[in-house]
Amino acid sequence: MGMTFAQKVLARYSNTEEVVPGQIVTLRPDHLLTHDNTAAIIGKIGPELDRYGIVDREFPVIVLDHVVPAANEKTASNHRKIREFVSRFSISNFFDAGEGICHQVVVEKGLALPGRILVGSDSHTCSYGCVGAFSTGVDRTEAASLLLRGELWLKVPQSMKITLRGKLSKGVYAKDLILKIIGEISASGASYRSVEFHGDVDGLSMGERFTISNMGVEMDAKAAVFPADDVTREYFRSIGVKDDAYTSVRPDEDAAYFSEHEFDMSSIVPGVAAPHRVDNYHTVEDLGPLRFDQCFLGTCTNGRYEDLRIAASILEGERIAKGTRLVVAPASRTEMSKALSDGTIRKLVDAGAMVLPPGCGPCLGAHQGVMAPGERTISTANRNFKGRMGCKEAEIYLASPATVAASALYGELTDPREVIG
Repeated sequence: MGMTFAQKVLARYSNTEEVVPGQIVTLRPDHLLTHDNTAAIIGKIGPELDRYGIVDREFPVIVLDHVVPAANEKTASNHRKIREFVSRFSISNFFDAGEGICHQVVVEKGLALPGRILVGSDSHTCSYGCVGAFSTGVDRTEAASLLLRGELWLKVPQSMKITLRGKLSKGVYAKDLILKIIGEISASGASYRSVEFHGDVDGLSMGERFTISNMGVEMDAKAAVFPADDVTREYFRSIGVKDDAYTSVRPDEDAAYFSEHEFDMSSIVPGVAAPHRVDNYHTVEDLGPLRFDQCFLGTCTNGRYEDLRIAASILEGERIAKGTRLVVAPASRTEMSKALSDGTIRKLVDAGAMVLPPGCGPCLGAHQGVMAPGERTISTANRNFKGRMGCKEAEIYLASPATVAASALYGELTDPREVIG
């Protein structure tokens, strides 16, 4: 019997000829990601760091992104502690406040490559599956241990095969697709499974793959992976990564999957995840008009240039509805620069948007864009849990950049196909 993508990668990294689901393997990942939580992580191992140091200065990837710029003295002190740690151990891969959201930065800096293994102290580390890497989240204690030893154990996950057929229709985007998938599979339907995407994926851009892989954890997946193909290679070439810098891994034709699912992309319509679960899926048409106090465009899920451009194409020459706020947070400095260079940001600002520095703030309710009791937001983020944007008495709806922009234009839930020419 052949092996799935997850089995192949974990077998190679554990120096084993083959592995089976449920088997425990010990391995050394290529990188460990941490962000603002680095201060808490290194606080767990102060004496050990003094005695042993870190395993490898190129192993950690540290990005300050959750509360940037620092919102208070406590955050500023934590950031300083992290910078001092970086300096003390001459850590190579450090990206200070303003560079962008950690997951976007890891990919655009070429630190996640096909066939590699990355772990991170953030649940959306699964994002790197967009480039054919096996990536998954770990907790802070495990991250602390990894800084010292560079090694961890993993249970080989069962794998789920999702085959995508056809292509998305005009006005329908990757966010609509993944919300539909999660709605059908459920928020726990892929629990500790590696989700592999197959089929007509060559029509999906790298940004669209990023959106889908990023939300793999919202169906409780251990990893969510696209095959490395021509789209992947072209993306890496565009950021200066040569073809011979990586070796892609593909599943065997006779690999056994825990379950298999198929989705016709041409049948997908604009959809939303209603409060307070990501699998609370509805089509925009079914929900009907809902008033929004705030519209949020950004995050590691949908804050890339192509997302901002989609929104700008809808809002160009228009003004957002009175009584509605539009908050925009680009995923990284690089993506923001792209949107600045062609006037995309100008179009959003002219429409009434407030543009924030690249970062996570509003998504988790840590900084900027926090909601008030009774308010309702439509967001391109990945979670709509109660209290997620800073207020337990507010509501969050998740949608595509196009649906968010169209809803900002009218102040209520709007099908973007109605406003796209």
